Amino acid sequence: MSEVQTPPAPEKAQTQNAEAQSPQAPPQGAPPQGAPPQGAPAQAAPQAPPPNPEADRERGAQRRGLFLIVGAVVLAAGVIFFFYWLLVLSHYVSTDDAYVGADVAEVTPQVAGAVAEVRVADTQAVKKGDILAVIDPADAKVAAERAEAGYGSATRRVQQNFSTNDALSAQIAARDADVARAHAQTTAADSDVAKAKVDLERREALASTGAVSGEELTTARNAYQTAVANLSAAKAADALAVANRKVSQSQYEAQLALTKGLGVDANPDVQTAKAALDAANLDLERTTIRAPIDGVIARRNVQVGQRVAVGTQLMTVVPIGQVYVDANFKEVQLRQVRIGQDVTLVSDKYGGHVVYHGKVAGVGGGTGSAFALIPAQNATGNWIKVVQRLPVRVRLDAAELRLHPLEVGLSMKAKVRLTDGGEPVESASATTTTTTATSASGH
Repeated sequence: MSEVQTPPAPEKAQTQNAEAQSPQAPPQGAPPQGAPPQGAPAQAAPQAPPPNPEADRERGAQRRGLFLIVGAVVLAAGVIFFFYWLLVLSHYVSTDDAYVGADVAEVTPQVAGAVAEVRVADTQAVKKGDILAVIDPADAKVAAERAEAGYGSATRRVQQNFSTNDALSAQIAARDADVARAHAQTTAADSDVAKAKVDLERREALASTGAVSGEELTTARNAYQTAVANLSAAKAADALAVANRKVSQSQYEAQLALTKGLGVDANPDVQTAKAALDAANLDLERTTIRAPIDGVIARRNVQVGQRVAVGTQLMTVVPIGQVYVDANFKEVQLRQVRIGQDVTLVSDKYGGHVVYHGKVAGVGGGTGSAFALIPAQNATGNWIKVVQRLPVRVRLDAAELRLHPLEVGLSMKAKVRLTDGGEPVESASATTTTTTATSASGH
């Protein structure tokens, strides 16, 4: 019987094929090339996974589905945002470039002197009329006493002028009496002259007959000459009396010009002295410096003993209850902003749970760069366009300010509701201009 040859085992056949394909077999007992050295743990050679087209198609489908979902979500979000902007956001403009401001009162002395007292400190709340500081009043008291003495002297001097009027009036009456007496004496002297002349002429006519002695004739001549002299003296006295009367009349008129139609208090000299006294008393009162408004003390720069001049800044009073907000909006946001529109504001101090309400009070007349110390030179060749901002003044609700006070300089977030109507800024400016022009024409 012939022997049946069995085929070699698969493992042996593979081994034989590998040995046949290798160009040089390593010697027996030597490790094969690329194999780890003896004693090292054997590691399995990595094998690439076999390709699976069906799994690749499944992953591609999942990726496309994910992209479609993300695209749909983005598209839906865009549509939602568009309608939200159209229905809500387009009716508001907002900015976080907003700050609290106030018309603060700068406390300055109106008289010079040394500071005797300072009764307040920074952050202290004060009411209108409270004493803030006191300047040494000694000099002001002396000046007030001197002015009071001058006022009394002027009053007495004017009263003396009124009394002088009466004296001069009586003097005129006396001068009238002197003139009348002088006229009478002149008339008497004139009569004496006429009588003496007749006596002399009669005696001269009888002298040739010898009926009148020479002595009697001489006596008659002397009497006539005496009468003529007395007449001349009487006329001179009459002229003097008239002249004295004119002098008294002139003095009376001159004195009357100082007091005519005026009482003592209405006299210019008295009024001048009274004004000086009032000024001295006012300076004395101004040595006590009082708070001009309700508020909080800030920037106190004065100390006791410091000598201050008129106009020196001592401190500042900030009216916490009368603050406002200047919201600086971009110029492209102001197209529909109107005076009177409602504004909601949030302060960084209190956070979003405290919301303030206010109204647009006005829009600034220029940008910050226009009023800068060194304004921008936009006519130069290296010009770069920058979006400008205009300040919008917002008046806050006083009741809300009392509940949650705000300090000057705090930052705010402001949002203006554009659908509230209000008065256009241009119309408000035109109304103001028209009112001003009307007032000017009325004057």
